[in-house]
Amino acid sequence: MNTVIIGIGSNINADENIAKMLEILKGEVTILQVSSMIKTKPIGIENQPDFTNGAVKINTALELPALKTKLKQIEDGMGRDRTGPKFGPRCIDLDIAVWNGAVVDEDYYTRDFLRKSVDELGGIKEN
Repeated sequence: MNTVIIGIGSNINADENIAKMLEILKGEVTILQVSSMIKTKPIGIENQPDFTNGAVKINTALELPALKTKLKQIEDGMGRDRTGPKFGPRCIDLDIAVWNGAVVDEDYYTRDFLRKSVDELGGIKEN
């Protein structure tokens, strides 16, 4: 079993979309804990609504590539538009931040909101 922390982001109907995503995710994995949600200013493209960010800690039998595929399927199923700019608005954004205690997303080191959410869930093993 793998313990994973997934970063969550949305700035289109964020409360509704994050709740919907958690319901979908619950059907695929075991949700252990959800962090507090943090409102953040957009990065890159500033003329868009603020984001709601947080993280969810899960257990899953899926291996990393399969979980990445599953998260993309959830994003796509919820209507994620991948044709827009990289830092543009999105209904849901799911990124694996920590895999079995190891940071696997470099954004952890540069995005305070991600670090705060991950740390709240206590998912990083100290070296």
